[in-house]
Amino acid sequence: MFFSVVIPTYNRQPILAKCLLALEAQVITNSQIQGYEVIVVDDGSTDNTLAWLSHAKAQLPHVKVVTQNHLGPAAARNLGVTKATGEIIIFIDSDLVVTPNFIEAHAHSLISHSQKLGNDRLFTYGRVVNTANFDDPTSEPYKLTDFSAAYFATGNVAIARKWLEKAGLFDTRFQLYGWEDLELGVRLKKLGLKLIKCPLAVGYHWHPPFSLEQIPSLIEKEKQRGRMGILFYEKHPSLNVRMMIQMTWLHRLLWGTLSLGGRLNEKTMSTFLAKLINRGQSQLALEIARIFLNWYNVQAVYEAYAEKNLKEKNIKIS
Repeated sequence: MFFSVVIPTYNRQPILAKCLLALEAQVITNSQIQGYEVIVVDDGSTDNTLAWLSHAKAQLPHVKVVTQNHLGPAAARNLGVTKATGEIIIFIDSDLVVTPNFIEAHAHSLISHSQKLGNDRLFTYGRVVNTANFDDPTSEPYKLTDFSAAYFATGNVAIARKWLEKAGLFDTRFQLYGWEDLELGVRLKKLGLKLIKCPLAVGYHWHPPFSLEQIPSLIEKEKQRGRMGILFYEKHPSLNVRMMIQMTWLHRLLWGTLSLGGRLNEKTMSTFLAKLINRGQSQLALEIARIFLNWYNVQAVYEAYAEKNLKEKNIKIS
């Protein structure tokens, strides 16, 4: 069993360094693991990512670097899979720092559950712990807010290459932020693959502490997620997908009410959020900011849906 860890990256050199060095520190004792490689796909970075990778080559014997223009994580992961030689693919993000038994934990879970099920229609999903501690990310304890109910998310997942290829890999039309992994998950579910939780395969997802300066980019991500949500729904027009992308009257009512129809926003709440941040409560400030961030997302979903319907109507008329 040979593993290929596929990592798309874009302008994340400092945390990517920690990510890759942690992967080089893997402890492999299971004789069924023949080895592993790490495929880093640089998605057109404009920082010093490629320069650092070249400079640190001697420290990264398992790493292979491939590059592409800035086409997004879906295209980057697909490229990584095509360049990989392993029969098992592990997807992680470039801001994830793993523990020394990470690969072995995934391997043990894949092998043991295949034997229990009597087949290999499964994939393993490791634990992701969110942290803002850059110096020592793996010291962060697991929190209730770290729980994820996602069926297939590429933050920490191991799957046989053949199932990815049979499902058709990632849809590269998802060029903006959001949904490309969950959309592939819908197709994998139709193939009958079973999700196996693997809590011993731990990755620590680093992100900088929340600040007011991040709000414009967070709003833009929510708008992009809304637009990509409509593509997701076009491919899989079900109530489950509508719930996932927040395109229901319930979400419209919930976030519209909590944000007072958008009157609670980044401008009107900035002073209050700044006070929380200054008191060392940046995580609480972020959770409160999610009120208006979700409202931006819901609005973007419905705007994109209306644009889609208008375009289809004009096509029919013409």
